Amino acid sequence: MILQALVKYYEDLEKQGKISRRGWCTEKISYGIQLSCDGKIQAILSLKREVQAGKKTILSPQPLFVPTMVTRSSGVAANFLCDNSKYMLGIDKDGTSKRMQECFQATKEKHLQILQNSQGETANAICAFFESWKPEQAKENPVVAETWEELTEGGNLIFWVNGKYAQEDEEVQKAWEKTQDQKQGEATGICLVTGNLDEISRIHKNIKGIPGAQSSGASLISFNEKAFESYGKTQSYNAPVGKYAEFAYTTSLNYLLTQKKYKFSLGESMVVYWAEGAKTEYQDFFSTFLNPTKDNEDIVHDILEKLTEGQYIDVKDIKINKDQKFYVLCLSPNAARLSVRFFYENSFGNMLENLEKHYQRLNIPKLKKDEIDYLGVDDLLQETINQRTKNKKAIAHMAAMVLEAILSDNRYPASLYIDTLIRIRSDQGDVTWGRAAIIKAYLIKNYKWEEGEACMNSGKTSNDVAFKLGQAFSILEAIQIGANKINTNKEIKSTIRDRYFNSACVTPAMVFPILMRLKNSHIRKLERDKPNLAKYYEDRLREIFEEVEYFPKRLSLEEQGKFILGYYHQKQSKNEKQEEK
Repeated sequence: MILQALVKYYEDLEKQGKISRRGWCTEKISYGIQLSCDGKIQAILSLKREVQAGKKTILSPQPLFVPTMVTRSSGVAANFLCDNSKYMLGIDKDGTSKRMQECFQATKEKHLQILQNSQGETANAICAFFESWKPEQAKENPVVAETWEELTEGGNLIFWVNGKYAQEDEEVQKAWEKTQDQKQGEATGICLVTGNLDEISRIHKNIKGIPGAQSSGASLISFNEKAFESYGKTQSYNAPVGKYAEFAYTTSLNYLLTQKKYKFSLGESMVVYWAEGAKTEYQDFFSTFLNPTKDNEDIVHDILEKLTEGQYIDVKDIKINKDQKFYVLCLSPNAARLSVRFFYENSFGNMLENLEKHYQRLNIPKLKKDEIDYLGVDDLLQETINQRTKNKKAIAHMAAMVLEAILSDNRYPASLYIDTLIRIRSDQGDVTWGRAAIIKAYLIKNYKWEEGEACMNSGKTSNDVAFKLGQAFSILEAIQIGANKINTNKEIKSTIRDRYFNSACVTPAMVFPILMRLKNSHIRKLERDKPNLAKYYEDRLREIFEEVEYFPKRLSLEEQGKFILGYYHQKQSKNEKQEEK
Protein backbone atom coordinates (compact mmCIF):
# COMPACT_ATOMS: atom_id res chain seq x y z
CA MET A 1 0.00 0.00 0.00
CA ILE A 2 2.86 2.41 0.73
CA LEU A 3 4.43 2.06 -2.70
CA GLN A 4 1.08 2.17 -4.49
CA ALA A 5 0.15 5.40 -2.70
CA LEU A 6 3.54 6.96 -3.52
CA VAL A 7 3.33 5.92 -7.19
CA LYS A 8 -0.15 7.48 -7.41
CA TYR A 9 1.19 10.63 -5.75
CA TYR A 10 3.99 10.80 -8.34
CA GLU A 11 1.45 10.58 -11.16
CA ASP A 12 -0.64 13.36 -9.58
CA LEU A 13 2.43 15.59 -9.22
CA GLU A 14 3.53 14.87 -12.79
CA LYS A 15 0.15 16.02 -14.11
CA GLN A 16 0.66 19.30 -12.26
CA GLY A 17 4.22 19.68 -13.59
CA LYS A 18 5.68 19.74 -10.08
CA ILE A 19 8.01 16.78 -10.37
CA SER A 20 10.59 15.39 -12.76
CA ARG A 21 9.46 13.03 -15.49
CA ARG A 22 10.83 9.53 -15.86
CA GLY A 23 14.57 9.51 -16.41
CA TRP A 24 15.02 12.76 -14.50
CA CYS A 25 15.36 13.73 -10.88
CA THR A 26 15.94 16.74 -8.66
CA GLU A 27 19.41 16.99 -7.13
CA LYS A 28 21.23 19.66 -5.16
CA ILE A 29 23.88 21.29 -7.35
CA SER A 30 26.83 23.26 -5.96
CA TYR A 31 28.79 24.43 -9.03
CA GLY A 32 28.60 24.70 -12.79
CA ILE A 33 31.56 24.03 -15.12
CA GLN A 34 31.37 26.64 -17.88
CA LEU A 35 32.69 25.20 -21.17
CA SER A 36 33.69 26.91 -24.37
CA CYS A 37 32.51 25.48 -27.70
CA ASP A 38 35.79 23.55 -28.00
CA GLY A 39 35.43 21.97 -24.53
CA LYS A 40 37.81 24.19 -22.55
CA ILE A 41 36.94 25.16 -18.96
CA GLN A 42 36.28 28.91 -18.93
CA ALA A 43 34.96 29.41 -15.40
CA ILE A 44 33.52 27.70 -12.34
CA LEU A 45 30.09 29.11 -11.47
CA SER A 46 28.71 28.91 -7.94
CA LEU A 47 25.09 27.76 -8.06
CA LYS A 48 24.55 27.96 -4.32
CA ARG A 49 21.76 30.17 -3.01
CA GLU A 50 21.19 31.92 0.29
CA VAL A 51 18.67 30.10 2.49
CA GLN A 52 17.44 30.68 6.01
CA ALA A 53 18.57 28.00 8.48
CA GLY A 54 17.09 28.93 11.83
CA LYS A 55 18.43 32.36 12.67
CA LYS A 56 21.33 32.10 10.23
CA THR A 57 21.54 32.67 6.48
CA ILE A 58 23.69 30.06 4.76
CA LEU A 59 24.71 29.18 1.21
CA SER A 60 23.00 25.97 0.11
CA PRO A 61 23.24 23.94 -3.13
CA GLN A 62 20.46 24.72 -5.59
CA PRO A 63 17.94 21.96 -6.47
CA LEU A 64 17.82 21.41 -10.25
CA PHE A 65 16.38 18.86 -12.67
CA VAL A 66 19.14 16.52 -13.89
CA PRO A 67 19.27 13.05 -15.46
CA THR A 68 18.44 10.31 -12.97
CA MET A 69 21.41 9.53 -10.73
CA VAL A 70 22.68 5.99 -10.31
CA THR A 71 22.58 4.11 -7.01
CA ARG A 72 26.16 3.43 -5.91
CA SER A 73 27.54 0.74 -3.66
CA SER A 74 31.29 0.11 -3.66
CA GLY A 75 31.95 -0.07 -7.39
CA VAL A 76 32.41 2.60 -10.04
CA ALA A 77 29.11 3.87 -11.46
CA ALA A 78 28.98 7.07 -13.51
CA ASN A 79 26.15 9.57 -13.88
CA PHE A 80 25.23 11.65 -16.91
CA LEU A 81 25.74 15.46 -16.85
CA CYS A 82 25.81 15.66 -13.05
CA ASP A 83 28.24 14.21 -10.51
CA ASN A 84 30.94 15.06 -7.99
CA SER A 85 34.50 16.08 -8.84
CA LYS A 86 35.80 12.49 -8.68
CA TYR A 87 33.69 11.53 -11.68
CA MET A 88 33.42 14.83 -13.57
CA LEU A 89 37.08 15.89 -13.25
CA GLY A 90 38.87 12.83 -11.86
CA ILE A 91 40.08 14.71 -8.78
CA ASP A 92 39.44 15.05 -5.07
CA LYS A 93 40.91 17.34 -2.42
CA ASP A 94 44.24 15.43 -2.48
CA GLY A 95 44.61 15.43 -6.26
CA THR A 96 44.10 12.40 -8.46
CA SER A 97 44.69 8.68 -8.13
CA LYS A 98 44.10 5.45 -9.98
CA ARG A 99 40.63 5.21 -8.47
CA MET A 100 39.83 8.82 -9.45
CA GLN A 101 40.93 8.19 -13.02
CA GLU A 102 38.74 5.07 -13.19
CA CYS A 103 35.77 7.19 -12.09
CA PHE A 104 36.53 9.84 -14.69
CA GLN A 105 37.04 7.24 -17.42
CA ALA A 106 33.64 5.68 -16.66
CA THR A 107 32.01 9.13 -16.88
CA LYS A 108 33.85 9.89 -20.12
CA GLU A 109 32.72 6.64 -21.75
CA LYS A 110 29.12 7.19 -20.68
CA HIS A 111 28.95 10.71 -22.12
CA LEU A 112 30.65 9.81 -25.40
CA GLN A 113 28.34 6.83 -25.84
CA ILE A 114 25.11 8.74 -25.12
CA LEU A 115 26.10 11.78 -27.22
CA GLN A 116 27.77 9.90 -30.09
CA ASN A 117 25.04 10.83 -32.60
CA SER A 118 24.50 14.39 -31.35
CA GLN A 119 25.91 17.28 -33.37
CA GLY A 120 24.75 20.37 -31.44
CA GLU A 121 27.10 22.88 -29.82
CA THR A 122 26.33 21.71 -26.28
CA ALA A 123 26.90 18.03 -27.07
CA ASN A 124 30.07 18.80 -29.04
CA ALA A 125 31.46 20.96 -26.22
CA ILE A 126 30.87 18.18 -23.65
CA CYS A 127 32.43 15.51 -25.88
CA ALA A 128 35.40 17.77 -26.61
CA PHE A 129 35.90 18.34 -22.88
CA PHE A 130 36.01 14.62 -22.08
CA GLU A 131 38.32 13.85 -25.00
CA SER A 132 40.83 16.52 -23.97
CA TRP A 133 40.64 16.63 -20.16
CA LYS A 134 43.45 14.89 -18.27
CA PRO A 135 42.92 14.54 -14.47
CA GLU A 136 46.65 14.31 -13.77
CA GLN A 137 47.08 17.81 -15.25
CA ALA A 138 44.11 19.33 -13.41
CA LYS A 139 46.23 21.47 -11.08
CA GLU A 140 47.83 23.11 -14.10
CA ASN A 141 44.48 24.54 -15.14
CA PRO A 142 44.29 28.03 -13.53
CA VAL A 143 40.47 28.04 -13.30
CA VAL A 144 40.36 24.65 -11.57
CA ALA A 145 43.36 25.40 -9.36
CA GLU A 146 41.76 28.62 -8.13
CA THR A 147 38.54 26.85 -7.08
CA TRP A 148 40.05 23.48 -6.12
CA GLU A 149 38.77 23.49 -2.55
CA GLU A 150 35.20 24.35 -3.60
CA LEU A 151 35.11 21.81 -6.44
CA THR A 152 36.34 18.94 -4.28
CA GLU A 153 34.12 19.56 -1.23
CA GLY A 154 31.82 16.74 -2.39
CA GLY A 155 28.98 18.68 -4.01
CA ASN A 156 27.48 17.93 -7.41
CA LEU A 157 28.79 19.64 -10.56
CA ILE A 158 27.03 20.20 -13.89
CA PHE A 159 27.99 21.67 -17.27
CA TRP A 160 27.16 25.19 -18.47
CA VAL A 161 27.36 25.83 -22.23
CA ASN A 162 26.19 28.85 -24.22
CA GLY A 163 24.52 30.51 -21.26
CA LYS A 164 22.40 27.57 -20.07
CA TYR A 165 22.62 24.29 -18.23
CA ALA A 166 23.63 21.36 -20.44
CA GLN A 167 20.62 19.33 -19.28
CA GLU A 168 18.31 22.02 -20.69
CA ASP A 169 19.55 21.48 -24.26
CA GLU A 170 16.80 19.71 -26.27
CA GLU A 171 19.19 17.56 -28.29
CA VAL A 172 21.00 16.42 -25.15
CA GLN A 173 17.67 15.66 -23.47
CA LYS A 174 16.54 13.52 -26.41
CA ALA A 175 19.82 11.61 -26.44
CA TRP A 176 19.44 10.85 -22.74
CA GLU A 177 15.78 9.87 -22.95
CA LYS A 178 16.53 7.56 -25.87
CA THR A 179 18.82 5.55 -23.61
CA GLN A 180 16.07 5.37 -20.98
CA ASP A 181 13.70 3.77 -23.48
CA GLN A 182 16.16 0.98 -24.15
CA LYS A 183 15.92 -2.24 -22.15
CA GLN A 184 18.68 -2.56 -19.58
CA GLY A 185 18.89 -6.34 -19.85
CA GLU A 186 17.50 -6.96 -16.37
CA ALA A 187 14.93 -9.62 -15.46
CA THR A 188 11.35 -9.06 -16.56
CA GLY A 189 8.35 -9.90 -14.40
CA ILE A 190 5.05 -8.76 -12.95
CA CYS A 191 5.48 -5.62 -10.85
CA LEU A 192 4.01 -6.04 -7.35
CA VAL A 193 2.96 -2.39 -7.32
CA THR A 194 1.36 -1.81 -10.73
CA GLY A 195 0.56 -5.38 -11.76
CA ASN A 196 2.15 -4.69 -15.16
CA LEU A 197 4.87 -6.60 -16.98
CA ASP A 198 8.07 -4.59 -16.59
CA GLU A 199 11.80 -4.87 -16.09
CA ILE A 200 12.36 -5.53 -12.41
CA SER A 201 14.56 -3.02 -10.63
CA ARG A 202 17.59 -4.76 -9.10
CA ILE A 203 18.75 -1.84 -6.95
CA HIS A 204 16.35 0.89 -5.86
CA LYS A 205 17.29 4.55 -5.79
CA ASN A 206 18.30 5.93 -2.40
CA ILE A 207 15.98 8.06 -0.31
CA LYS A 208 17.63 11.27 0.90
CA GLY A 209 16.70 13.73 3.61
CA ILE A 210 16.25 11.42 6.63
CA PRO A 211 18.33 12.73 9.57
CA GLY A 212 20.62 10.04 10.94
CA ALA A 213 20.78 8.09 7.68
CA GLN A 214 23.79 8.16 5.36
CA SER A 215 24.27 11.47 3.57
CA SER A 216 24.23 9.67 0.23
CA GLY A 217 20.80 8.31 1.04
CA ALA A 218 19.30 5.09 2.34
CA SER A 219 17.25 2.31 0.79
CA LEU A 220 13.62 1.67 1.59
CA ILE A 221 13.79 -1.73 -0.15
CA SER A 222 17.00 -3.76 -0.27
CA PHE A 223 18.28 -7.28 0.35
CA ASN A 224 21.98 -7.70 1.08
CA GLU A 225 22.17 -10.89 3.14
CA LYS A 226 21.38 -14.48 2.20
CA ALA A 227 19.16 -14.78 5.26
CA PHE A 228 16.77 -12.20 3.78
CA GLU A 229 16.52 -13.92 0.40
CA SER A 230 14.36 -16.83 -0.71
CA TYR A 231 13.60 -19.11 -3.68
CA GLY A 232 17.07 -18.50 -5.11
CA LYS A 233 16.36 -14.83 -5.81
CA THR A 234 18.94 -12.16 -4.99
CA GLN A 235 18.79 -8.47 -4.06
CA SER A 236 15.50 -6.68 -4.81
CA TYR A 237 14.28 -9.48 -7.07
CA ASN A 238 12.90 -10.90 -3.81
CA ALA A 239 10.31 -8.11 -3.88
CA PRO A 240 9.83 -7.52 -7.62
CA VAL A 241 9.14 -3.84 -8.25
CA GLY A 242 9.14 -2.68 -11.87
CA LYS A 243 11.45 0.05 -13.15
CA TYR A 244 8.57 2.49 -13.52
CA ALA A 245 7.17 1.93 -10.02
CA GLU A 246 10.65 2.10 -8.50
CA PHE A 247 11.32 5.41 -10.20
CA ALA A 248 7.90 6.80 -9.29
CA TYR A 249 7.89 5.92 -5.59
CA THR A 250 11.50 6.99 -4.96
CA THR A 251 10.99 10.26 -6.86
CA SER A 252 7.78 11.20 -5.04
CA LEU A 253 9.21 10.29 -1.63
CA ASN A 254 12.39 12.26 -2.28
CA TYR A 255 10.22 15.16 -3.43
CA LEU A 256 8.26 15.10 -0.15
CA LEU A 257 11.50 15.11 1.81
CA THR A 258 12.61 18.31 0.06
CA GLN A 259 9.39 20.12 1.01
CA LYS A 260 9.86 21.71 4.44
CA LYS A 261 6.13 22.43 4.72
CA TYR A 262 5.11 18.80 4.28
CA LYS A 263 7.46 16.99 6.63
CA PHE A 264 8.48 17.24 10.26
CA SER A 265 10.85 15.52 12.65
CA LEU A 266 9.33 13.29 15.30
CA GLY A 267 11.99 12.23 17.76
CA GLU A 268 14.61 10.59 15.55
CA SER A 269 12.05 9.80 12.85
CA MET A 270 10.83 11.82 9.88
CA VAL A 271 7.15 12.13 9.02
CA VAL A 272 5.86 13.02 5.54
CA TYR A 273 2.22 13.43 4.54
CA TRP A 274 0.21 13.99 1.39
CA ALA A 275 -3.30 13.99 -0.03
CA GLU A 276 -4.46 11.96 -2.99
CA GLY A 277 -4.55 14.21 -6.03
CA ALA A 278 -1.57 16.19 -4.64
CA LYS A 279 -3.95 18.74 -3.10
CA THR A 280 -1.65 20.92 -1.04
CA GLU A 281 -4.42 22.65 0.91
CA TYR A 282 -4.95 19.44 2.89
CA GLN A 283 -1.24 19.20 3.67
CA ASP A 284 -1.20 22.82 4.83
CA PHE A 285 -4.17 22.27 7.10
CA PHE A 286 -2.81 19.02 8.53
CA SER A 287 0.40 20.79 9.54
CA THR A 288 -1.60 23.55 11.24
CA PHE A 289 -3.84 21.13 13.09
CA LEU A 290 -1.14 18.73 14.26
CA ASN A 291 1.16 21.33 15.81
CA PRO A 292 -0.89 24.45 16.63
CA THR A 293 0.83 27.70 17.59
CA LYS A 294 -0.36 30.91 19.24
CA ASP A 295 -0.73 32.40 15.75
CA ASN A 296 -3.10 29.77 14.37
CA GLU A 297 -4.88 28.37 17.42
CA ASP A 298 -8.00 30.41 16.53
CA ILE A 299 -8.24 28.47 13.25
CA VAL A 300 -7.89 25.17 15.11
CA HIS A 301 -10.52 26.23 17.65
CA ASP A 302 -12.96 27.14 14.86
CA ILE A 303 -12.43 23.79 13.13
CA LEU A 304 -12.90 21.84 16.37
CA GLU A 305 -16.21 23.59 16.98
CA LYS A 306 -17.40 22.80 13.46
CA LEU A 307 -16.39 19.16 13.84
CA THR A 308 -18.29 18.91 17.13
CA GLU A 309 -21.39 20.46 15.58
CA GLY A 310 -21.13 18.43 12.36
CA GLN A 311 -20.80 21.53 10.16
CA TYR A 312 -18.93 21.87 6.85
CA ILE A 313 -15.27 22.68 7.31
CA ASP A 314 -13.59 25.48 5.43
CA VAL A 315 -10.19 27.05 5.90
CA LYS A 316 -9.59 30.48 4.38
CA ASP A 317 -12.63 30.03 2.10
CA ILE A 318 -11.41 26.59 0.95
CA LYS A 319 -14.01 23.85 1.46
CA ILE A 320 -12.55 20.71 2.98
CA ASN A 321 -13.85 17.42 1.59
CA LYS A 322 -14.08 14.99 4.50
CA ASP A 323 -13.85 12.01 2.12
CA GLN A 324 -10.49 13.12 0.72
CA LYS A 325 -7.89 10.34 1.07
CA PHE A 326 -4.89 11.31 3.17
CA TYR A 327 -1.63 9.52 3.94
CA VAL A 328 0.99 9.81 6.70
CA LEU A 329 4.30 7.93 6.54
CA CYS A 330 6.82 7.78 9.40
CA LEU A 331 10.38 6.68 8.57
CA SER A 332 13.42 6.10 10.76
CA PRO A 333 17.09 5.71 9.79
CA ASN A 334 18.81 2.36 10.16
CA ALA A 335 22.36 2.74 8.80
CA ALA A 336 22.09 2.35 5.01
CA ARG A 337 18.42 1.48 5.21
CA LEU A 338 15.14 3.00 6.30
CA SER A 339 12.59 1.41 8.57
CA VAL A 340 8.88 2.20 8.39
CA ARG A 341 7.58 3.16 11.82
CA PHE A 342 4.01 3.34 10.58
CA PHE A 343 1.90 4.11 7.54
CA TYR A 344 -1.50 5.71 8.11
CA GLU A 345 -4.22 5.95 5.50
CA ASN A 346 -7.70 7.34 6.12
CA SER A 347 -10.18 9.91 4.94
CA PHE A 348 -9.28 13.47 5.93
CA GLY A 349 -12.57 13.80 7.82
CA ASN A 350 -11.96 10.70 9.95
CA MET A 351 -8.45 11.86 10.68
CA LEU A 352 -9.69 15.27 11.85
CA GLU A 353 -12.33 13.65 14.03
CA ASN A 354 -9.66 11.49 15.68
CA LEU A 355 -7.51 14.57 16.27
CA GLU A 356 -10.52 16.38 17.71
CA LYS A 357 -11.11 13.53 20.20
CA HIS A 358 -7.45 13.65 21.17
CA TYR A 359 -7.51 17.40 21.82
CA GLN A 360 -10.72 17.01 23.81
CA ARG A 361 -9.05 14.43 26.06
CA LEU A 362 -6.09 16.79 26.53
CA ASN A 363 -8.35 19.72 27.40
CA ILE A 364 -7.64 20.82 30.94
CA PRO A 365 -7.69 24.20 32.77
CA LYS A 366 -4.36 26.00 32.59
CA LEU A 367 -2.25 27.30 35.45
CA LYS A 368 -1.04 30.23 33.34
CA LYS A 369 -3.22 32.29 31.03
CA ASP A 370 -0.49 32.76 28.43
CA GLU A 371 -0.13 29.05 27.70
CA ILE A 372 -1.24 27.82 24.29
CA ASP A 373 -4.72 26.30 24.12
CA TYR A 374 -3.72 23.14 22.24
CA LEU A 375 -0.84 20.82 23.02
CA GLY A 376 0.60 19.82 19.63
CA VAL A 377 2.46 16.55 19.10
CA ASP A 378 5.90 18.18 19.38
CA ASP A 379 5.01 20.01 22.59
CA LEU A 380 3.38 16.90 24.01
CA LEU A 381 6.53 14.84 23.50
CA GLN A 382 8.70 17.61 24.96
CA GLU A 383 6.83 17.22 28.26
CA THR A 384 8.45 13.77 28.64
CA ILE A 385 12.01 15.00 28.01
CA ASN A 386 14.58 16.45 30.39
CA GLN A 387 14.95 20.02 29.15
CA ARG A 388 18.38 20.31 30.75
CA THR A 389 19.94 17.78 28.38
CA LYS A 390 21.46 18.63 24.99
CA ASN A 391 19.50 15.96 23.13
CA LYS A 392 15.88 16.99 23.42
CA LYS A 393 14.53 14.41 20.98
CA ALA A 394 11.90 11.91 22.03
CA ILE A 395 12.65 8.20 21.72
CA ALA A 396 11.91 7.25 18.11
CA HIS A 397 9.62 4.27 18.65
CA MET A 398 7.64 5.98 21.41
CA ALA A 399 7.18 9.17 19.39
CA ALA A 400 5.94 7.20 16.38
CA MET A 401 3.52 5.16 18.49
CA VAL A 402 2.10 8.34 20.02
CA LEU A 403 1.40 9.92 16.63
CA GLU A 404 -0.10 6.71 15.25
CA ALA A 405 -2.35 6.40 18.31
CA ILE A 406 -3.54 9.99 17.91
CA LEU A 407 -4.30 9.66 14.19
CA SER A 408 -6.07 6.30 14.50
CA ASP A 409 -7.80 7.04 17.84
CA ASN A 410 -6.19 4.01 19.48
CA ARG A 411 -4.83 3.57 22.99
CA TYR A 412 -1.81 5.71 23.82
CA PRO A 413 1.47 3.80 24.32
CA ALA A 414 2.23 3.03 27.95
CA SER A 415 5.68 4.59 27.51
CA LEU A 416 4.08 8.05 27.07
CA TYR A 417 2.38 7.78 30.46
CA ILE A 418 5.33 6.22 32.27
CA ASP A 419 7.82 8.73 30.84
CA THR A 420 5.55 11.56 31.99
CA LEU A 421 5.40 10.15 35.53
CA ILE A 422 9.18 9.71 35.54
CA ARG A 423 9.70 13.30 34.40
CA ILE A 424 7.40 14.62 37.17
CA ARG A 425 9.31 12.61 39.77
CA SER A 426 12.67 13.75 38.40
CA ASP A 427 11.51 17.36 38.70
CA GLN A 428 10.28 16.85 42.30
CA GLY A 429 6.58 17.01 41.55
CA ASP A 430 6.62 19.76 38.91
CA VAL A 431 3.19 19.12 37.38
CA THR A 432 2.94 21.37 34.34
CA TRP A 433 -0.22 21.92 32.34
CA GLY A 434 1.13 19.71 29.56
CA ARG A 435 2.02 16.84 31.87
CA ALA A 436 -1.35 16.97 33.60
CA ALA A 437 -3.07 17.00 30.19
CA ILE A 438 -1.14 13.89 29.09
CA ILE A 439 -2.06 12.01 32.28
CA LYS A 440 -5.73 12.96 31.95
CA ALA A 441 -5.86 11.92 28.28
CA TYR A 442 -4.12 8.62 29.03
CA LEU A 443 -6.39 7.70 31.94
CA ILE A 444 -9.52 8.52 29.96
CA LYS A 445 -8.45 6.62 26.83
CA ASN A 446 -6.54 3.68 28.27
CA TYR A 447 -8.22 3.19 31.66
CA LYS A 448 -11.73 4.35 30.66
CA TRP A 449 -11.72 6.89 33.51
CA GLU A 450 -15.20 8.22 32.77
CA GLU A 451 -15.34 10.86 35.51
CA GLY A 452 -11.98 12.32 34.45
CA GLU A 453 -13.49 14.80 31.99
CA ALA A 454 -16.05 16.09 34.47
CA CYS A 455 -13.79 16.44 37.49
CA MET A 456 -11.00 18.19 35.57
CA ASN A 457 -13.08 20.66 33.55
CA SER A 458 -16.36 21.39 35.31
CA GLY A 459 -15.22 22.31 38.81
CA LYS A 460 -16.43 19.00 40.22
CA THR A 461 -14.17 16.65 42.09
CA SER A 462 -13.50 12.92 42.05
CA ASN A 463 -14.31 10.49 44.85
CA ASP A 464 -11.24 8.44 43.98
CA VAL A 465 -8.97 8.08 47.02
CA ALA A 466 -5.78 8.78 45.05
CA PHE A 467 -7.31 11.94 43.56
CA LYS A 468 -8.38 13.10 47.04
CA LEU A 469 -4.91 12.52 48.44
CA GLY A 470 -3.43 14.61 45.64
CA GLN A 471 -5.79 17.45 46.56
CA ALA A 472 -4.84 17.07 50.20
CA PHE A 473 -1.14 17.25 49.38
CA SER A 474 -1.70 20.51 47.50
CA ILE A 475 -3.51 22.01 50.49
CA LEU A 476 -0.80 20.85 52.89
CA GLU A 477 1.76 22.56 50.66
CA ALA A 478 -0.33 25.75 50.62
CA ILE A 479 -0.49 25.71 54.44
CA GLN A 480 3.30 25.45 54.63
CA ILE A 481 3.77 28.31 52.14
CA GLY A 482 1.27 30.49 54.02
CA ALA A 483 2.93 29.86 57.37
CA ASN A 484 6.37 30.62 55.97
CA LYS A 485 5.21 33.98 54.58
CA ILE A 486 4.14 35.03 58.07
CA ASN A 487 7.63 34.40 59.45
CA THR A 488 9.81 35.67 56.60
CA ASN A 489 7.43 37.53 54.28
CA LYS A 490 9.34 35.83 51.44
CA GLU A 491 8.63 33.05 49.00
CA ILE A 492 9.75 29.71 50.38
CA LYS A 493 12.61 28.17 48.39
CA SER A 494 11.55 24.56 48.86
CA THR A 495 8.33 23.00 50.05
CA ILE A 496 7.06 19.59 51.07
CA ARG A 497 6.66 18.98 47.34
CA ASP A 498 10.42 18.90 46.84
CA ARG A 499 10.97 16.39 49.64
CA TYR A 500 7.81 14.33 49.91
CA PHE A 501 5.85 14.48 46.63
CA ASN A 502 7.37 11.38 45.02
CA SER A 503 6.96 9.15 48.07
CA ALA A 504 3.47 10.51 48.84
CA CYS A 505 2.45 9.70 45.28
CA VAL A 506 3.61 6.07 45.59
CA THR A 507 3.39 5.14 49.30
CA PRO A 508 0.95 7.55 50.98
CA ALA A 509 0.64 5.45 54.17
CA MET A 510 4.31 6.09 54.95
CA VAL A 511 4.30 9.82 54.20
CA PHE A 512 0.93 11.36 55.08
CA PRO A 513 1.27 10.84 58.86
CA ILE A 514 4.52 12.84 58.67
CA LEU A 515 2.82 15.52 56.57
CA MET A 516 -0.05 15.79 59.03
CA ARG A 517 2.36 16.39 61.92
CA LEU A 518 4.08 19.11 59.89
CA LYS A 519 0.69 20.58 59.10
CA ASN A 520 -0.17 20.91 62.78
CA SER A 521 2.94 23.00 63.32
CA HIS A 522 2.26 25.19 60.27
CA ILE A 523 -1.44 25.68 60.96
CA ARG A 524 -0.77 27.09 64.46
CA LYS A 525 1.25 29.90 62.86
CA LEU A 526 -1.60 30.63 60.45
CA GLU A 527 -4.20 30.62 63.23
CA ARG A 528 -2.38 33.46 64.99
CA ASP A 529 -2.18 35.81 62.00
CA LYS A 530 -4.76 34.52 59.50
CA PRO A 531 -7.42 32.60 61.40
CA ASN A 532 -9.93 32.66 58.53
CA LEU A 533 -7.46 31.18 56.08
CA ALA A 534 -6.43 28.56 58.65
CA LYS A 535 -10.09 27.63 59.19
CA TYR A 536 -10.64 27.36 55.43
CA TYR A 537 -7.71 24.97 55.06
CA GLU A 538 -8.81 22.85 58.02
CA ASP A 539 -12.37 22.63 56.70
CA ARG A 540 -11.13 21.72 53.25
CA LEU A 541 -8.91 18.95 54.61
CA ARG A 542 -11.77 17.66 56.76
CA GLU A 543 -14.00 17.43 53.66
CA ILE A 544 -11.36 15.46 51.83
CA PHE A 545 -10.40 13.06 54.62
CA GLU A 546 -14.04 12.28 55.43
CA GLU A 547 -14.03 10.33 52.15
CA VAL A 548 -10.64 8.69 52.76
CA GLU A 549 -11.01 5.71 55.11
CA TYR A 550 -7.29 4.94 55.27
CA PHE A 551 -4.00 5.84 53.63
CA PRO A 552 -3.17 3.16 51.03
CA LYS A 553 0.19 1.43 51.46
CA ARG A 554 0.94 1.70 47.73
CA LEU A 555 -0.67 3.36 44.72
CA SER A 556 -0.74 1.67 41.32
CA LEU A 557 0.47 3.49 38.19
CA GLU A 558 -3.13 4.40 37.39
CA GLU A 559 -3.66 5.74 40.92
CA GLN A 560 -0.41 7.71 40.80
CA GLY A 561 -1.76 9.54 37.77
CA LYS A 562 -4.97 10.36 39.63
CA PHE A 563 -2.95 11.59 42.61
CA ILE A 564 -1.05 13.96 40.34
CA LEU A 565 -4.28 15.20 38.73
CA GLY A 566 -5.80 15.78 42.17
CA TYR A 567 -2.76 17.86 43.10
CA TYR A 568 -3.00 19.83 39.84
CA HIS A 569 -6.78 20.26 40.16
CA GLN A 570 -6.46 21.80 43.61
CA LYS A 571 -3.72 24.21 42.52
CA GLN A 572 -5.78 25.65 39.69
CA SER A 573 -9.21 25.53 41.33
CA LYS A 574 -11.28 28.67 41.85
CA ASN A 575 -10.97 28.35 45.59
CA GLU A 576 -7.19 28.34 45.31
CA LYS A 577 -7.28 31.47 43.16
CA GLN A 578 -9.45 33.21 45.74
CA GLU A 579 -6.93 32.30 48.45
CA GLU A 580 -4.09 33.80 46.44
CA LYS A 581 -6.01 37.05 46.17
